[in-house]
Amino acid sequence: MTPVDNFAPRVLAWFDEHGRKNLPWQANKTPYRVWISEIMLQQTQVTTVIPFYHKFMASFPTVEALAAAEQDEVLAHWSGLGYYARARNLHKAAKMLVDGFDSEFPQTVEGVCELPGIGRSTAAAILSISRGVQAAILDGNVKRVVARFHAVPTWPGEKKTENALWDLVDHYMPSERCGEYTQAMMDLGATLCTRSKPQCLLCPLQTDCQARLTQDPTQFPVRKPKKAPKPVKSLQLLVLMNAQGQCLLEKRPQTGIWGGLWSLPELASDEPLVLHIEQRFATQVTAVTPLSSFRHTFSHYHLDIAPSRLHIADTHLVLESDKYQWFDPQDALAQGLPAPVRTIVTLAIL
Repeated sequence: MTPVDNFAPRVLAWFDEHGRKNLPWQANKTPYRVWISEIMLQQTQVTTVIPFYHKFMASFPTVEALAAAEQDEVLAHWSGLGYYARARNLHKAAKMLVDGFDSEFPQTVEGVCELPGIGRSTAAAILSISRGVQAAILDGNVKRVVARFHAVPTWPGEKKTENALWDLVDHYMPSERCGEYTQAMMDLGATLCTRSKPQCLLCPLQTDCQARLTQDPTQFPVRKPKKAPKPVKSLQLLVLMNAQGQCLLEKRPQTGIWGGLWSLPELASDEPLVLHIEQRFATQVTAVTPLSSFRHTFSHYHLDIAPSRLHIADTHLVLESDKYQWFDPQDALAQGLPAPVRTIVTLAIL
């Protein structure tokens, strides 16, 4: 048997002895449960996801429960995980499944890909793990394993290279034990074939791994070509407190950063703080307390945030609406808040 033909058997044999088998989404592997885990695991470590997964599944145990929930409730359960478009797409997709698919997941990768927020690799993971469908995945862990095994000389983000990697993972995908093989490949990349400190001597593929023969497997996958430094933006975020100790939250638009989440009123960094608030809300600022500034980093830019706590008079002039609502501090923290906003509100009410 050639190294290529023996690829999947070696991976499965390693998984049988060393693979992770007690993760919460590995019990009762329905398409819904696997789907939620796969979306949460995008851009997020397993140890971070586990408590969020338990809480999410306790509140939304079925696709029908998720579809029936309000978006604010879904976002509140996602608060702290980041990349909130994932939660909005989960909610949209759940509604599509209930309304158009009788609450059942499609049977094919192509069908699952029609749901918002699901690409080819995620669709394959859902179907292979929950239904044993012979569909290969190509997430970050699998890209790293295969790119190292073949010492692929080009960046996987290039379309030609990505297509070549898809051909390889399709070739390696066995016809049996498909779900276990999918989990095994993810585990291999997450626990042994790691980005910076691969444990090659424990790897079931070590004897034929071309990257290991180079003496420096960490040079694979080839790095993305360097680009310009991230730009830096800045703004002020404002905690408006009324005489009852409530704070004002502002609902963000559905598109853009923190889309659909509750946040704080914001102001350009060079705008005069008190004058702006008094004109914008037709009220009087009675006290201002600057809070510690900090930087929050997004995927494409840095955001320097200067927060302040402002006490205002005439609360009734700040009318509640779909966009603005007053919350008691603990109720505010129970909403779907972006992580930096949660930090600011917590500091402001201490």
